[in-house]
Amino acid sequence: MQKIINVSGTRKRAIARATVRDGKGIIRINNQLINNIQPEISRLRLEEPMMLAGDHAKKINIDIKVSGGGSQSQIEASRLAIGRAIYLHSNKNPQIKKDFIDYDRHLLIADSRTNEASKPNDSKPRRARQKSYR
Repeated sequence: MQKIINVSGTRKRAIARATVRDGKGIIRINNQLINNIQPEISRLRLEEPMMLAGDHAKKINIDIKVSGGGSQSQIEASRLAIGRAIYLHSNKNPQIKKDFIDYDRHLLIADSRTNEASKPNDSKPRRARQKSYR
């Protein structure tokens, strides 16, 4: 029986939902192979969890659907989903968790920062600019 795991990752407004299956190390983001992701710096950010996991990442296929937010938020959300997927598929291997946390905490734990809410009777979340005529 094939082991299938569903995980998600978020960053700001971006949500990445990943499905993990046993396989050959193929990763697709919105039906696009990870090798085709541009710019290159974004692709390298996505490949970090696989490099840290080593051989374990070569045994699974990950399909990611990501929506919302900007391009970099989508990359960060996908990266979080990949890290969580590898960790859960390895039966919560403590060595993988330690490697991920030591390298970058956001491979397993979401960044909780979001935009500040707008205030009542004002269009902006922060104080208005000063006026010089008073």
